[in-house]
Amino acid sequence: MTANANPSLSSSVDALRSPGIVAPIAGLGLIRVSGDDAATFLHGQLTNATEDLSPATARLAGYCSPKGRLQASFLTWRDVEGIVLQLSAEIQPALQKRLTMFVLRAKAKLADISAAYRLLGVAGPKAAEALAAAGLPAPQALLAAAAADGSTVIRLHDAAAQPRWQVAVPAERADAVQAALSGALSPAGSEVWDWLEIEAGIPRIVAATQEQFVPQMINFELIGGVNFRKGCYPGQEVVARSQYRGTLKRRMWRVHGDGAAPAPATEIFRPDDAEQPCGMIVNATASPEGGWDGLAELKIDAAGGPMHLGAADGTPVVTRALPYEVPLSGEGQTAG
Repeated sequence: MTANANPSLSSSVDALRSPGIVAPIAGLGLIRVSGDDAATFLHGQLTNATEDLSPATARLAGYCSPKGRLQASFLTWRDVEGIVLQLSAEIQPALQKRLTMFVLRAKAKLADISAAYRLLGVAGPKAAEALAAAGLPAPQALLAAAAADGSTVIRLHDAAAQPRWQVAVPAERADAVQAALSGALSPAGSEVWDWLEIEAGIPRIVAATQEQFVPQMINFELIGGVNFRKGCYPGQEVVARSQYRGTLKRRMWRVHGDGAAPAPATEIFRPDDAEQPCGMIVNATASPEGGWDGLAELKIDAAGGPMHLGAADGTPVVTRALPYEVPLSGEGQTAG
């Protein structure tokens, strides 16, 4: 452990490797879209397909403005009552209201179900065994979903070289499920789960970053959040043009810096240009080794050089590899 390491986070990361951890997932809201036309309605609104979404599959998806800028990012899945959209809690009420405006004559109803469920994250080498011992499934394929007793378990992207699952459990059963999982796994705080999302390279749109990014700027298509074969949705032409014209000049990287974690939308500058930022923080949280780790949207030609947080003379920011390959437009290279 380094002198500046975060002891609590470092301890949880050690536990992550053996036997694993269980952690509450904070800062998220849930919208359920129900009715005969729920899937068709969402299919015309989101960047990913919903018409063929089965109970056995979860998907990432985005909701864009007509200019192709993300207003929200979702994890979506189907339960017995409809399709669930998981998103940042701070934007959930306004986003739900906006989507409701476009229902029109469709047989679809949107409801806030955030209070009805608790979200738990499990990760590590013994996580699947812990889920089974708690009477829950542990689907193995990426973004596979399975249900049991009103709970939905989703296999997420690996992080820190460990498998991960999310459990959406009815609130009245959440304490019992968490206690059962804690019998085999080490309890951890929600900040550990935030760090794992960053390690996995999974961005989340929050209020400060709404309307800032075309999906490809934050690698959303690389992690399965965009379907380029589906029909139209708001901003679809802009998103498609960014994909096929090969002119994308910005991508997302993992980044690290000293001090407290910066807020989303904090700008990043090159030391020789105090006027024009070269990037923006997408998400950031405390790092187990001290300082902070984050995801940042950056100009491709700036990512390999010196950068500073907040100002040209701010604290240094360094880039780190993502767990997936990132094509760099026009350069025939990848970063990751």
